[in-house]
Amino acid sequence: MATIAEGKLDAAALLDRAKGETGLSDWADDGFAERFCLAVAHINSIPMDAAGREAAARNIHWLLTDRLRFFQDRKDYPLADEVIERPMFASGEPRSGTTLMHALMSVDPDARALRFWEVMHPSPPPGTVAGIDPRLALADEEWREINAKMWKWLHCHPYNDMLGDGLPEDERTWAFDFRVMTPTAWWRVPMQNLSMGLPTDPTAQYRIHKAMLQAFQYNRPKKYWVLKGFHTMRLKEFFDAYPDATLVWLHRDPVMVAASSTMMMADIMEGIVGKIDLVAEARMHLERVRWSIGNTMANPLTDDPRIHHVRYRDFVADPIGTLRGYYAFAGREYTPRAEAAMRDYLANNKGDRHGKFHYSTKVLTDAGYDLDALYEEFRPFRERFDVPIEKRD
Repeated sequence: MATIAEGKLDAAALLDRAKGETGLSDWADDGFAERFCLAVAHINSIPMDAAGREAAARNIHWLLTDRLRFFQDRKDYPLADEVIERPMFASGEPRSGTTLMHALMSVDPDARALRFWEVMHPSPPPGTVAGIDPRLALADEEWREINAKMWKWLHCHPYNDMLGDGLPEDERTWAFDFRVMTPTAWWRVPMQNLSMGLPTDPTAQYRIHKAMLQAFQYNRPKKYWVLKGFHTMRLKEFFDAYPDATLVWLHRDPVMVAASSTMMMADIMEGIVGKIDLVAEARMHLERVRWSIGNTMANPLTDDPRIHHVRYRDFVADPIGTLRGYYAFAGREYTPRAEAAMRDYLANNKGDRHGKFHYSTKVLTDAGYDLDALYEEFRPFRERFDVPIEKRD
């Protein structure tokens, strides 16, 4: 079935091909086909050669067939009966310590975290597979490909050396929903990450997220979930989906968040699309930080009693003490074996094990920003959460 015509992806043909291969037709969302067509139109607007278009078609086919099979699993198994009880989440601005926080929680023997091999290939439910799940090896190979293509990413995100057993952000569960296009789902396609621009529906997205937790929990040993995502922008829908959840929210100097995020995404995207315009990247990330901090300051749910606010500086200074405090806040026992596992992780997983990640506020001044003006702009946020200005040369 031809899915590319006159150099353009054919959305209808891509949908038909996925249905034909799987023998399934339920997209589990009445608006899915229309939204998918918007995503394809976006991809068609990007200049790509024939190899790029073929890569996009293959990538889309993978996501579409995964979606059909995943929602069929909910008809074949009693996944909806699974209860997600008192999950623990780490959140905050990018580059504010949430990944390390999550990594430490993930080694708690009593906890369960999402793994890349699960979200990259979510069907069938892992608890229905006997023996070693072949998706582990498949995801390992895919991550070796990602790390070879985006080798600089390991400097700022060394956790990628975990390969398929690595820890995805919760947003990765939405890849086959075509509302975001993240690098870990689109690394084979020569296009920029698209995190905004497609129709979003947080309520629907959290239904998918919970459905994945139910699928990955089904028929496996009982553990509690520890998760990480950028949930602070969707607090109402987040707590509607998980009313008994707790969330640890790390806070860092927004100016340094913008600087670090700029260099991180430049390193990632260079491996996909080539040389990056750092001025444009810095401006984009600063605007995103402004938008996010504005939401934090205006949203009444920022003060919800289920949220535990932590300063990045305090977490870096004492990660074990910070985790002990969050467990107490969440009403979870911080067991000696959990602490031992976390201390072992810290001892054996140094942040610069793949090289030093270099970033500073220079990337913002090079883009024409006045640092003193930015510090003043974000002063109300820093005062509210007692966050100091960071200096880095």
